[in-house]
Amino acid sequence: MSRLQLDPDLPETDDLLSLLLEDVPLLDVRAPVEFADGAFPHAVNAPLIDDAERHEIGKTYKDLGQDAAIELGLELVSGDRKAERIAAWRAFAQRHPDGVLYCFRGGLRSKTAQQWLAETGTTLPRVKGGYKALRRFLIDQLAENARIMRPVVIGGRTGVGKTRFIQTLRPHIDLEGLAWHRGSAFGRHATPQPPQITFENALSIALLKLVHRGNPWFAAEDESRNIGARHIPITFFEHFARAPVVVLEADLEERIDITLQEYVHDALAEYIEFSGAYDGFQQWADYLRDSLDRIRRRLGGANHQRITKLLNSALDRHERTGDTSQHRTWIAALLNDYYDAMYNYQLEKKADRIRFQGRRDEVKEYLLQHHDIC
Repeated sequence: MSRLQLDPDLPETDDLLSLLLEDVPLLDVRAPVEFADGAFPHAVNAPLIDDAERHEIGKTYKDLGQDAAIELGLELVSGDRKAERIAAWRAFAQRHPDGVLYCFRGGLRSKTAQQWLAETGTTLPRVKGGYKALRRFLIDQLAENARIMRPVVIGGRTGVGKTRFIQTLRPHIDLEGLAWHRGSAFGRHATPQPPQITFENALSIALLKLVHRGNPWFAAEDESRNIGARHIPITFFEHFARAPVVVLEADLEERIDITLQEYVHDALAEYIEFSGAYDGFQQWADYLRDSLDRIRRRLGGANHQRITKLLNSALDRHERTGDTSQHRTWIAALLNDYYDAMYNYQLEKKADRIRFQGRRDEVKEYLLQHHDIC
């Protein structure tokens, strides 16, 4: 302990509400593996100790106690390694002079980072209680705010463009955007979904901001409990599932156009950006085939085989000629033979909650007049 002298007067903050409402930049000095398990919007990970160092220090703590673990940490993070980490924190502070830092509990790691920064003439407050306090605050706030929130659920058949429609409305919460998934068997993106905890944190913050802006009505897309591999917290979902429903309508050709844009043009562009033209196309084609295989049982063997042939034919033509028009055939079959029947069943269960049905402009007018959503 003698080698680590911490200034007890370095600033800390416990105003968690302001940190989250004002999107204060957050410097997370936890190890990367901790950050990957769950983080906050506007948080940047610049660890005091990396994953391997954390493992060694933890083992020493278990075997030899705290003092020995601290001494090992100081040995591991010294010289150039220490200088590099301090430089990363200073760069963050220069970009975000209003930022704060934290570790898991607001203890030794954040105090050490804060101390080393202060020794270079740079001061950042640390969060009292650290990540754990912020996370507990958001869990409690989500439960409290969900009880009083006022969502209007936007429903509609697959392909009517619910997500894009919601993104034009104010205020709204884009659940699929927060979960990074389009909410269907074909809904995954080229990059992974956020961890469950990160999704929950983002949802809680989005709702927190709405409630503190006067708790207005807001638009959100009709979702099941699961959005891809992420699930909506029950404290939110049990209230969301009782909200009024407004159904967005569009004819079949419009729905095919929208689905073609989202699942073909937009999705392929993501894969190409992530993996390059050739590999991106192959990965995107595999994603479509895998998505279709996931609903094989619900489609039935004959329908699955028929739509698979249509898909493969469209992919072949697309790859050879660049022509995407043939994708309309499998999309139309999928909408007719799978999604519409499923949606009819789901809509029947919500019949008592439906307040309005109409096309885009009609729904916009209704939302403006009845819920001040524009």
